[in-house]
Amino acid sequence: MITRQRTVVRSAPGKLFVAGEYAVVEPGSPAILVAVDRRVAVTVSASDGPAVLISSDIGPQQLPWRWHDGRLGACGADEGRRAHGGLAHVVSAIEVVGRLLAERGLPMSSLEVSVSSGLHDRGTKYGLGSSGAVTVATVGAVAAFCGLELTLDARYRLAMLASAEIDARASGGDIAASTWGGWISYQAPDRTAALDLAAHLGIEAALRAPWPGFAVRRLPPPKSLSLEVGWTGMPASSTSLVSDLHRRIWRGGPSHRSFVAATTDCVRAAIDALEQGDDHALLHQIRRARGELARLDDEVRLGIFTPALTTLCEVAESVGGAAKPSGAGGGDCGIALLYAEALPEISHVRERWAEAGVLPLPIRPAAEGTEE
Repeated sequence: MITRQRTVVRSAPGKLFVAGEYAVVEPGSPAILVAVDRRVAVTVSASDGPAVLISSDIGPQQLPWRWHDGRLGACGADEGRRAHGGLAHVVSAIEVVGRLLAERGLPMSSLEVSVSSGLHDRGTKYGLGSSGAVTVATVGAVAAFCGLELTLDARYRLAMLASAEIDARASGGDIAASTWGGWISYQAPDRTAALDLAAHLGIEAALRAPWPGFAVRRLPPPKSLSLEVGWTGMPASSTSLVSDLHRRIWRGGPSHRSFVAATTDCVRAAIDALEQGDDHALLHQIRRARGELARLDDEVRLGIFTPALTTLCEVAESVGGAAKPSGAGGGDCGIALLYAEALPEISHVRERWAEAGVLPLPIRPAAEGTEE
């Protein structure tokens, strides 16, 4: 018998890409990510009103939604409200859990769902994977409220299906980091194949079947390096930048294959460095990763490297560190790895960043993924 709790809270951490951006969208291409200690929390409780009431501290006030043929539609409004206030991922996550319940012959209760984000600054996103974190937290909270016990793998898969319903190009690296926490290596599945599997055989089958390309495992953190994070103050759209790349480079063409191959080699070497505790080698691979992104940017003119991100990297490397944009670039955050005992150098980097308009963020890796 399934026990339904009255109120459930689940939170999930944001993420930073360490290496492997852009290439990771190809199924099976590896990336390194780290979960961070800023989180999104989702609270689910029983509702006496419409089927689902959703509210968010970065979006509109409470909106009512009703079920129709397995989908949620905003009451008294057109479907365009689905995306308003960043609710699309919340809605999609609820729908996927609802489909799993339906396959198991279980009802979906009336719900109140409330989102609170620590990945934004007065409504402005930092670029820490808020979409992935809110998807993972929503899946976890709604499933727990409905009495479902999920493994980490099942939680990831449900969140990945929910995300892919919105944009099948998204790699899901943020979802993996939010699910497992800590430092991870990640290879994206073939999202189209996963969606087809769920559509034709059902969610239950999609939770059990192999997903082509998918792999994830935990990595040890660097032994003696400090992760420093700088926010450029300019929000960027990863979805838009990845779309631009696919428009400008023929997928599978020589330049695309060259970038993916070089980045894959770099990421695998960085994974080896982490597993062997070789921080010097890790710094070298982070610099290589920056170089591959710079070559891609020079060739395709995506705007990955803004002046602020270029300065962030140059300042960190001037004191012997390694730095690069984190994620798609074009704004958002950059990361630097500096020797933790070199406190004067770390202070110098933070001061220089601030002078250049880059805000040093007090962010640290988070060991845990979704939490109660």
